Order: sequence, then C-alpha cells, then structure tokens
Amino acid sequence: MADWHDPAFLADAHDWIRSLVTVTGTIEQRHAQWWSTVLRVPTPGAPVWFKAVVEGAGYEPRLTELLAGLRPLDVPELIAIDTERGWMLMRDGGVRLRDLGGELEAWETILPAYAELQLATASEVGELLGLGVPDERLDGLPERLTQLLGDEAFLMLDEPDGLTTAERARLVARIPEVDAQCRELAGLGIPATIQHDDLHGGNVLVRDGRNRVLDWGDACVSHPFHSLTVLLRATAWKLELEPGGSELRRLRDAYVESFTAFGTRQELTEAADLAYRTGTIARSLAWYRAVAALPLDARAEDLDTIAYGLQRFLEGGPMGAWRWAAGS
Repeated sequence: MADWHDPAFLADAHDWIRSLVTVTGTIEQRHAQWWSTVLRVPTPGAPVWFKAVVEGAGYEPRLTELLAGLRPLDVPELIAIDTERGWMLMRDGGVRLRDLGGELEAWETILPAYAELQLATASEVGELLGLGVPDERLDGLPERLTQLLGDEAFLMLDEPDGLTTAERARLVARIPEVDAQCRELAGLGIPATIQHDDLHGGNVLVRDGRNRVLDWGDACVSHPFHSLTVLLRATAWKLELEPGGSELRRLRDAYVESFTAFGTRQELTEAADLAYRTGTIARSLAWYRAVAALPLDARAEDLDTIAYGLQRFLEGGPMGAWRWAAGS
C-alpha cells in the first residue's frame, strides 16, 4: 500500500510539479487515503492540484485525459499526466458542489451533461477496458455476485455489521432473479459506458457557472444508470430527503431524459428504478474488488461496506434509501 507521507515520494512529486508550473509558496498535502493523495500547489494565477492514485486505480489519469478529449468542459482541466506513476496535475476547478447552496437544483443541470458524457463515451468501451478501467457490465454481474457470496471473510459472516447466514441464503436464492433483472435492464439496448460510481456533491467542482465531475478513480464500464445508486443515496442523506420522494424522482427524470433514443419516458424511469437495485449490488461488488486489493492488515476499515450494499438490496427500499433497516 502506498505511503503518501514518504519523504522520497513527496520530493519526487514536488520536483515533477515544479518542472511543469511556477510554484509561489508551500505545497500542501490536503488529502491522503489509501487510494490516493492530493496536493494543493500555489501558482501565480490560481492554485493547481496534484493527484496520485494507487496502482489499482492507475487508469484514472489516462481515463480523465480520454474524457477530456470528448467533453473537455465536463471534467478536470489537465496540465499533465504521468501514466507510469499514476499522477496528474490539474487546473483549479472551483468550489465543491456540496459546499455551495442549491445542490438539488444544480443536479438538474449536471446530470444531463453527465449523461451526454456517458453517451459520448459509449463508443470507447474497448479503449476504456484497455486502459484498465474495471469491467462491471451487466452480463457478468450474477457471476460476480455468486463469487462474492462464496467468500465468507469478505462478507463478515455473522459478525457485527456483516452479513448474516440467513441473509446470504436469501441472496443465493435470489441470484436467478438478479440475472433476470440484468437481462431486463439490458433489454432497452442502452450501451455500456463509463460509470463514475461515486457521483456526489463532493466530486463536482463549480466555477464560473461550469460544473466539472472529478475523481474518476472508482469508475468502471457498466450500465450508465448504475450512476444513480450513489448519487441518489448520497443526496438523500446529505439533504435529508425522503427516499423515493419527489425531489429524487425529479433528479432521476432529469438524468434519463438524455436517453430518450432508447425508450419512452415510462420505460426509462422503470429502467432507472430497476438499475437502482442492480446498482446497489454492483456497488458492493466494487467495494469487494477494492478491499480485496488491499493488504490483509488494511482491510478492516472498509470491509463492512460490502455487506451494507447487499443488505440494502435485500431491504428493497425506494431509490435513495440508505438507512440501516431496523434490526439489521
């Protein structure tokens, strides 16, 4: 696991940054988690931002570059990337959406633009996979779920905050249903594409009326509607909205409007509601992939995230439901 505080790493990063921009003050380490670190770099005009990612997410700089080539105003503006080391230097994108007012209204503008980015990227799936972006397409989801349900250590079986034996049995019994749901969702013919998989107000920057989606380190190739799982859950939690309520339905509708070439409004909203459920499983599978890549002694902090999504699927609550079920 990377040591982002290692003086040798920081010295190399500072040297690379200084080779690209004029630094006018102290470079600050603003973020350091196992998956990435972020440095704020003062420069004459405005700060710029350095990001380094772990090897397993090393595709992020190249992915950001690819997306910028398709929709440059919707993603961070890159100054440079180092593909070998998983580094990138970005221009300042403004203030995080969650730190501003009017987040709910802002999503009604952001989501259609994000959907257009997904549609523009659908023809690049081969390139995305070649970059190392994880393949989480629908046709493999039931098999990946079966594999996870056979891995007791990652389920924290019958441990606090883990899956119970009874819950696992219910999930095993529902695998044919999950397979049918995936087939139904695929039925509209909406193509697999880039799926951010951590879309929330902390990962959107706002400046001069422009919204840029950043932090593509959790991204995968998947059904685009799976993006709604984290977005609706996070928005309901932060803004204290009723799961399934009119505010969340409005966001869902603003998003699916971009996909009208693939179905009627009713077909699309029904598909989005179904994708919220399959996306809940997919999010647990993403955590399974991420945690499995960690050393054994570093897994404990994030291990319960795997069971959480599976339990939310079993709970079957409305879109945006995030609370623990009573007694779970």
